[in-house]
Amino acid sequence: MTTEITIQPESKISCENCQACCCRLQVMLITDTGVPERFIEIDKFGVQSMARLHDGWCAALNRDTMKCTIYQQRPLICREFEAGDYECIVERTANF
Repeated sequence: MTTEITIQPESKISCENCQACCCRLQVMLITDTGVPERFIEIDKFGVQSMARLHDGWCAALNRDTMKCTIYQQRPLICREFEAGDYECIVERTANF
């Protein structure tokens, strides 16, 4: 049995009202975008991912502004993750 999810956003999601829910996801680095080394973790298999803080938030997120401190060098997956698209809405719903 599969469950279908229907999500209706209450308002348009933009940088001004984003809660940075995607910044709690694991982000693997599959291309070189210039992410500073201090934000990269390497696991025992050699897989690179964005470092996360003890509470699960991305280490590159400014917690005061909830904006990325390395926006111009952000990983490919972060560039492709669009505010307000299906995955964004799912993450926002799961975190509230």
